[in-house]
Amino acid sequence: MIIESILKINPNAVVTVRGDDINTCEIEWHNGTTPISKADIEAKMAEVQAEYDANQYQRDRVYPSIGDQLDMLWHTMDKDNELQHKFYDFYQTIKKVKVAHPKK
Repeated sequence: MIIESILKINPNAVVTVRGDDINTCEIEWHNGTTPISKADIEAKMAEVQAEYDANQYQRDRVYPSIGDQLDMLWHTMDKDNELQHKFYDFYQTIKKVKVAHPKK
């Protein structure tokens, strides 16, 4: 998280960080990168952590793959004549492939 925070402050920073504790790590600035104070890095780390925590729902909200979603739609349509008619082109296109290449 230290490097991520540094790069949020200065996206062009060229830096090496040894360790993952801001109080004990070694930070080496390269290619003329202006050093950033540990206090500024710590403040940004708190922001990064808060953003990460606030977006937990995005990590938890994992949907099935697009292929699995489409397969669910197909099977729902395959059981329902009204849906087959309503979404005729989609249904017939998929059905044609399934008939031509059945599972073994």
